[in-house]
This record gives sequence, structure tokens and C-alpha cells, in this order.
Amino acid sequence: MTPLYGAWFGLQREPFSIAPDPRTLFMSERHREALAHLLYGVQGGGGFVLLTGEIGAGKTTVSRCFLEQVPPHCQVAYVFNPRQTVHELLASICQEFGLEMPMGGSVKAFVDALNTFLLASHAQGRSSVLIIDEAQALSADVLEQLRLLTNLETHERKLLQIVLIGQPELRTMVASSGLEQLAQRVIARYHLGPLSATDTARYVQHRLSVAGLAGPVPFDAAALKRVHERSRGVPRRINLLCDRALLGAYATERRQVDAAIVERAAAEVDGEPAAVAGGVWGAPGSLQRTAWLAGAGLALTLGAAWLAAQLMRQP
Repeated sequence: MTPLYGAWFGLQREPFSIAPDPRTLFMSERHREALAHLLYGVQGGGGFVLLTGEIGAGKTTVSRCFLEQVPPHCQVAYVFNPRQTVHELLASICQEFGLEMPMGGSVKAFVDALNTFLLASHAQGRSSVLIIDEAQALSADVLEQLRLLTNLETHERKLLQIVLIGQPELRTMVASSGLEQLAQRVIARYHLGPLSATDTARYVQHRLSVAGLAGPVPFDAAALKRVHERSRGVPRRINLLCDRALLGAYATERRQVDAAIVERAAAEVDGEPAAVAGGVWGAPGSLQRTAWLAGAGLALTLGAAWLAAQLMRQP
């Protein structure tokens, strides 16, 4: 989908959509390090691997890359919703691995079914990986059950590798005294920090290039510096801020985004009082209203031209 400001900047699609799109993938050095830790953990032969990061830091990006690079002999179960009871989570794991639901549905029945499956997979030379996203939402009893699943083993190795992906609270949870036994089974961990100022500029350029930009980046150096400062290097915030800044430049008929435009866009993104009260673009209403009016004006102009052309054709 082409954004409202697409033609103004020569773009063919949305450059800063927050929806995951493989075409917009940007792997900074930090993201590569996080991916390396996950891949190392999978080869570790059991236990837990932790990947943490702030909201919007790119954990989903790393996990998608990880899934694409998992060795062929690995079979993966991916749990997206961790707010489950022990029974529900075990049922989800069985479903992800393609197992039939055991009769009775007790915890023991689920664990026995998983153990049988994991032993058979091991005998065939396959390893099994369980990935749980948003793992900071796991309850203490579910975390304890996951720890018990890592007890499933042969004489040579553990049968299940568990990857926990979550926000910074996950680190605090695992470090608590009640989960000391789980913490001792963590074989790899990585905290995904924000992008540096250099990587922020590269990120913006990459996203614009993927969207079809052929010319120079429409953000001057001061604007890119301000983008990094106001977004704190968090990719999702960079997307929101840059999208709003381009919309602001379009609404005010400018080809270049400067630091002042970024600052105004940040005020709207962050919901600062001045932006919410009356807009920050020197005209009544918010940036969305200004851009809508610009688009509506263009539509009316084109509509009037079409109507005039139709009237001229009439005898």
C-alpha cells in the first residue's frame, strides 16, 4: 500500500509500516549477535535460551531469522500466547509438535506423550525446540513445569531445547530466588539493546530504499540525529516517528525533513499536550487533519477537472 506522501517522495510502498515484512528486514550488529546466541543455544543440547529486549527492539525480527536458519534436523514448536495454565500450555506444545491429544488430559498424560515423541525423534536423529514468545507473561507454575520438561533426557543428552523470548522483566523473573533451579539451566542469554545513532541512520535509509526511494534520503543529518534521540534507538518507535515526520513534510509541502519537523512529529507520536490540544504544524488541527485536508483538496481538484471534461464532451 502506498502512503499518502508516497508520490511526493517517490515511494512505491509504505517505508515505515510496523507490520512484519521480510522485505524490510534490517539486521544490525546487535541483532546478529542475538541471532548467534539463539543458534548457539539450539546446538547446546538442552536447557534454556533467553532473548530479552525492550518493546519494539526487534525480538520478533530476530526470532523470524532464527526460524529461517534452524537446522533441517530441528523440529520447532512455537507458542505465541503464554497466558495459559499448565494444562493449556502442555496441550499447545503437543499441538505444535503435531501430536494427538492424550486421553484424560492430565499433566502426566501430556508429559508422557511428549516424552514418547521426543524419544522417537531423538532415535531418528532429530532434535526438538520449543520457542515461547512474550515469555514474561508466564506464571511461576508454568515456568516450573517448563523446567521439569528439561528433565526429559537420555543417557547422552536432553531431549528438549526451550527458547524464551520476552521483555526485560523476564530476566528479573528468572533471577528470582524461586526460580534458581531454572536459572541454572540457562545455557545462553542475550539482551537486545537499542540501535546506535549510526545504525538508526542506516535503518532509515534501508527502509526507504526498500520502499522504492531512488534519490537521496529525505532526512537531513540533524533530523536523523533527532530521530535517534526521540526514538531512543527502538526500531518500532523509529517507524512511527519517521512515518509521522514524512507526513508532516508532505502536509507542509517540503521535500526535506529537518530536525524541527522530527520534533513536531515526536510531539504527536508521544501525545504531548501541545500536539493533542491544537496541533503542532502551525495550523488548526493535528497532523492527521492537515494531511487529510491536503488529500481531500487534491481529490476535489481532480474531481472538478474530471467533471469539467465530461461537460465539455456533451453536445
